[in-house]
Amino acid sequence: MTGFVPPPYPYDRLAPVIDAARGHDGGAVDLSIGTPCDAPPAVVLEAMASSNAERGYPASIGSPAYREAASRWVARRLGAEVGPEHLAACVGTKEFVAGLPHLLKLRRPDRDTVLYPAVSYPSYEMGAILAGCRAVAVPVDEHWRIDLSAISAQDAARALCLWVNTPGNPAGGLDDLGAAAAWGRAHDVAVFSDECYVEFTWNGPRRTILSHGLDGVVAVHSLSKRSNFAGARAGFYAGDPELVEYLSEIRKHQGLMVPGPVQAGAIAAWDDDAHVDAQAQIYRSRLERLIGQLARLGVDASMPEGAFYLWVPA
Repeated sequence: MTGFVPPPYPYDRLAPVIDAARGHDGGAVDLSIGTPCDAPPAVVLEAMASSNAERGYPASIGSPAYREAASRWVARRLGAEVGPEHLAACVGTKEFVAGLPHLLKLRRPDRDTVLYPAVSYPSYEMGAILAGCRAVAVPVDEHWRIDLSAISAQDAARALCLWVNTPGNPAGGLDDLGAAAAWGRAHDVAVFSDECYVEFTWNGPRRTILSHGLDGVVAVHSLSKRSNFAGARAGFYAGDPELVEYLSEIRKHQGLMVPGPVQAGAIAAWDDDAHVDAQAQIYRSRLERLIGQLARLGVDASMPEGAFYLWVPA
């Protein structure tokens, strides 16, 4: 076979190791992927079951009710204002992350670089590769926060976008989103902020890049972790009016749509905070218990600033 050959999928590379671990006493403790193990809230499942939307094609950008619910959630939980007209649905957020560079390159063919945190989710890099772009990892500091000062002038001049991830996966750091927005505007680079773990912020208030104005920034959110809804694939992106409109128009042509019953469940999820507050307490308790167990084994681990992972020395 000639042409592009994708690298092995990260979790496929881990499969033989996990299989080997299952052969040991006690079996495997699989920490390889952050998939929810708790049930989605009943209100979400009830809304899906009672939906009558499955017969028609859903709007690619999401129904008005879907976008209004997401807009309400941003205001209520994150303290930022973004109207439903500057917000659109995505099929979870992984497809958005992986597909974004290709769409941005069509818009700005003179640029060819995607900037992303050096310690991060693999799809930022893979999205760049799939678009034929340069994937440039930006160093992080001792607190696992992206170091904007480490971006060279040459890379900034070639950048299609900068990805930030707050709270970060896997290290749980909290970036200075105001600084990221300002850097993007100063260098004419769109900044995309992956905020899928924002409800699980342990150090200070929840934060969004949308609090620093919409110009040149887009926030990306998902129900996969927030509401244990990973199997349904529901999220949204919101921010810069021109960017959101551009991406939404292309995505219509691609046929990327969140199914109607899933949108119904998502509306119930965005409008309900009680289940998220309960889930946050569960994750905090699990993290604290694991930190204690690791300490007894002589492993130095501390509470992350956010998310539900522990990033510790091997």
